[in-house]
Amino acid sequence: MIVLYIILTLLALLLSVLLIRTFLFRPKAQKPLSDETVSFDKDAAVQALQQLVQCKTISYNDHALEDDGEFKKLIRLLPQLYPRVFDVCSMQELPDRALLLRWPGKTEAEPTVLMAHYDVVPVDEEKWDKPPFAGILEDGILWGRGTLDTKVTMNGALSAANHLIAQGFTPEHDIYFAFSGGEEVNGLGAVHIVDYFIKHHIQPALVVDEGGGVVENVFPGVKAPCGLIGIAEKGMMNVEYSVKSGGGHASAPPVKTPLTTLSQACLSVIKHPFKMHLTKPAAEMFDTLGRHSTFLFRLIFANMWLFKPVLDMICKSGGGEMNALVRTTTAFTQAQGSDARNVIPTQATLVSNMRLNPAESVASATAYLKKVVNDESVSITVLESAEPSPISETDCAGWDKVSAAVAETWRGCIVAPYLMVQCSDSRHYGRLSNHVYRFSAMDLTAEERKTIHGNNERIRLDALYRCVEFYIRLIKKC
Repeated sequence: MIVLYIILTLLALLLSVLLIRTFLFRPKAQKPLSDETVSFDKDAAVQALQQLVQCKTISYNDHALEDDGEFKKLIRLLPQLYPRVFDVCSMQELPDRALLLRWPGKTEAEPTVLMAHYDVVPVDEEKWDKPPFAGILEDGILWGRGTLDTKVTMNGALSAANHLIAQGFTPEHDIYFAFSGGEEVNGLGAVHIVDYFIKHHIQPALVVDEGGGVVENVFPGVKAPCGLIGIAEKGMMNVEYSVKSGGGHASAPPVKTPLTTLSQACLSVIKHPFKMHLTKPAAEMFDTLGRHSTFLFRLIFANMWLFKPVLDMICKSGGGEMNALVRTTTAFTQAQGSDARNVIPTQATLVSNMRLNPAESVASATAYLKKVVNDESVSITVLESAEPSPISETDCAGWDKVSAAVAETWRGCIVAPYLMVQCSDSRHYGRLSNHVYRFSAMDLTAEERKTIHGNNERIRLDALYRCVEFYIRLIKKC
């Protein structure tokens, strides 16, 4: 009886602790927001983005397929589309289609860098409902490749600057506009810009690039829109698994062939996912959004010391974005075997695309794969890779400026840090600053997000207007 009494007492204490922590796990007080209204020439912003979209600036891994004239056409258009900007800003072209504009502020110290890329991915025009490079405006929607990724933010930043300069505004600190023409193929444009900053001893206090956005239904139990600002991005690895054999006719196969060996390797990797790591971006996101969730999820996120295995199980079983936030992921994307249906291949290969959690590295992930596969006949080779980015601060002036601009532009949204699972040019700025924030200034539905790199990419004019408004608010804080 005494043992039972002790157990019941301990359970009662545990339950009390859990409930008290859950009760106290409430939304934090928000900092006061500006009530200032923002107005600008909306028609000019729409027409400018239309003309940017009409430039067929498609990047290819094989640069011979690119139309250099279209890239030059876009660059020549900029002074026409944003004349006030070019009245006060100097622009220089760096190698690999990098553009760098400087807007002099009242001081050169602690400048802001606003990034975007003006190249786009290829299209399958037959699968589009509207021509992808016509810039068609219809029923409040602008169609075209680049309307979301990322000519919209290039236009947003420059339209905002054009408006503010016309109003006689001068920023407190220098502002740089840094645009790449090869981001989609991991070009070196952004690297050259970072090299320029380092060479000239320019230390940005704030860097903003593409990344999160204002989205709904992305976190369990949270109904309000969420403004997600990436404070880091995962690393990337493309890994090849290959097995060789003597080949032979398929009518008399050996017990193991290259493809069966690779199948076993693939299953081993899938059945042994990488360990969960709750790094700062995900932990702060869970802490922020979890406070706005339903009781069950507040119970979990308020007591991660106890329920972390439960969260791990939920993420592993559900996959998708939540799982990608907390672990290194592996997606098998390519396979190759014999050229003939009745011939055992002399070599077969698999390729997986991996996104590395900030707690991992290329070396540690490679070592884990070899351990899990545990077969010397399987050769594992890293084809290309990028380490996870450094993690930016959230308790600083840079974060406060970006988060306030988001909250003021999209009233009622919950602003939270998050971990960007894709790669962007902003990873190169880790050499310069730990105040690098990834936010694509748009509110997009799940359907709209699917058109990025897909068919029928388009933007609602309301989202385009909000993008310009965001940059106006942000620039005025810089």
